[in-house]
Amino acid sequence: MTVDAVAEFERHRSKLFGLAYRMLGSAEEAEDVVQDTFLRWHQASTVESPWAWLAKVATNLCANRLASARARRESYVGCWLPEPVLTAGGALGPLDSAEQREFVSLAFLVLLERLNPSERAVFVLREAFDYSHREVAEVIDSSEANSRQLYTRARRRLAEARGGSARRAGQACPRALVESFLAAAEQGDLPGLEKVLAEDVTVWVDGGGRVGAARRPISGVSQVARYLVGSSSIAGQGVRLSAAEVNGALGLLAWAGEELVGVLVPETSGGRISGIRIVANPTNSGCHIPEAYPVLNG
Repeated sequence: MTVDAVAEFERHRSKLFGLAYRMLGSAEEAEDVVQDTFLRWHQASTVESPWAWLAKVATNLCANRLASARARRESYVGCWLPEPVLTAGGALGPLDSAEQREFVSLAFLVLLERLNPSERAVFVLREAFDYSHREVAEVIDSSEANSRQLYTRARRRLAEARGGSARRAGQACPRALVESFLAAAEQGDLPGLEKVLAEDVTVWVDGGGRVGAARRPISGVSQVARYLVGSSSIAGQGVRLSAAEVNGALGLLAWAGEELVGVLVPETSGGRISGIRIVANPTNSGCHIPEAYPVLNG
């Protein structure tokens, strides 16, 4: 492989990672797909349109992985959540609009699990990469008409998953609300927590099968408040929390000394926290931790 060919691939590497991550919900598997795509690029002869070729290969590799991934997640112990990715450095591409941020949120990636591989490919290519149906059809080796049908079906399934409404999967929390939440949780202030939590708030905890974690979602303001106060995922001797942009939203990194022990992503509705997704064992989560993030609780 020539130096120019390697440079051309590297020019598209981050975009390929963003595509594969949206398809798979796993940073580790997305990196594997990027590497497998590079190996095929290495073996390819002349390619007229590098990005189109690379996107097609990566999409097909992801589709092949999704069937086995779905089987693993159906037998997963506890709640499965996508691997969180820190996005302040542009790891998943531009997130300039609310729609772009929503489409990489943990909440929305969970919804995408309801789609079959073809529907997911069409939706991701259309929404995240602004592909036309003609371009999508070329990637999935189908017709424009079938691309349109798959896209329509994907949107319908996602709307049904949201309760038939067009509302977002979950809006990012403003910093002031997150700070109020933290202060109440760390002080064991149940009334204070209940003030910032919505009545129907839900917490999902993914322990990766390796740490103690709630195996089912916890719902209701009183139940969630008690869980958060007593949970080492939030409070605990020596645990500190720092702010970070996680999947396009304000999230929290939980540290025990130098070890990352949790990633928390709250979301809001009606001015209160309506959901919290906690990855309680993010060692292999794909998170790259810059040192410059501010610590919220010193």
